[in-house]
Amino acid sequence: MRPEAAVLPLPVPALVSGALVPEREDERCTLLDGGTEAYPRMLEAISFARHRIHLEVYTFEREGVGALFVDALVAAAKRGVSVKVVVDGWGSIGNSAYLTQTLRAAGAKVRVYNPLTSLCLGRSWRNHRKILLVDDTVAFLGGINIGDAYAAKGDVPGWADLAVELRGDICRQLGEKLTAGAAALTSGAVRLFLSGFAGGHRLRKRYLSAIDGAKHEVLLAHAYFLPDAAFVRALTRAARRGVRVSLLLAGRSDVIFARAATMRLYGTFLRAGVSIHEWTASTLHAKAAVVDGQTLLVGSFNLDPLSLVNLETLVEAEEPGVAAQAALWLEKHMESSRHVLLDQCGRSGLQRWLLDVVGLAVARFAERFASFIGRRRKR
Repeated sequence: MRPEAAVLPLPVPALVSGALVPEREDERCTLLDGGTEAYPRMLEAISFARHRIHLEVYTFEREGVGALFVDALVAAAKRGVSVKVVVDGWGSIGNSAYLTQTLRAAGAKVRVYNPLTSLCLGRSWRNHRKILLVDDTVAFLGGINIGDAYAAKGDVPGWADLAVELRGDICRQLGEKLTAGAAALTSGAVRLFLSGFAGGHRLRKRYLSAIDGAKHEVLLAHAYFLPDAAFVRALTRAARRGVRVSLLLAGRSDVIFARAATMRLYGTFLRAGVSIHEWTASTLHAKAAVVDGQTLLVGSFNLDPLSLVNLETLVEAEEPGVAAQAALWLEKHMESSRHVLLDQCGRSGLQRWLLDVVGLAVARFAERFASFIGRRRKR
């Protein structure tokens, strides 16, 4: 029996922190607040597709909003649009077989990236990208997967996440480079980075460059925050030279022990003057930063070791208007979060063991596992 589709509102102009993003033909970057704003616009783009649709996503659920996407993709394929869908074999486990059968029956191409059987061949890295490209004229990128959790349900917020809608020549460039692995694309004030396998170091460097060049403020929200020592030093250096550094981190996580690995760094950050806020109203899934109110970094790339080897995306926009909207989103979420203070970091013996021993073990395992994967690939 076909799962019942979720009901979403009709497409509307993006609304971020109460400010309408103007609709202009030459607009290159629009900020979208979670699936609530992104899904209607994505579905509308698919419904108007004439030539080509490329959808690449880590998690694609078949029920709820996922059923709406399946219907839209099937309809597009049946009217002659070239449709290609790439889902990750781990992130979409349990749904990939249904998606493959349903979409291929309509004439779409489907690829399951590194299904579980590939683990026997040592292929354990993931396709963590979130890309929807339609007719090489409009693209959606960010951290949002296709699933009901990413959209609000009444007064219950969805997972806290961001995406951007891109228009203009950057979309044409993206269409040319989708199968090229790593790529660095530029159009006006927008730069788009695709990491191929084990190519996340370039994306990490974009964050480091922005932080090292910060003069006034760094606002950063990351769901799975396991930075290496050099990245920790970059943030603490910025705070000690007078830059306001504020972190929005997960007060609860969908990944076991990830929060413990992050919390072990709280003392280091707080003593350096970094402000920490834990979001608890829903699951934090955003991967974004705003530097000096001028530069926005947003994408699928997490600041953790595994993102260095997975396939990822990062958008860097030097557009003050979009950066200001992202800063408002970050500040609004920080105001509604728990502000962590240094005197609250006193811990019992069990808590110290959990954070210092378990957290460190998780972080080191992630680093070594990512390094092992990368070395195998280079052989």
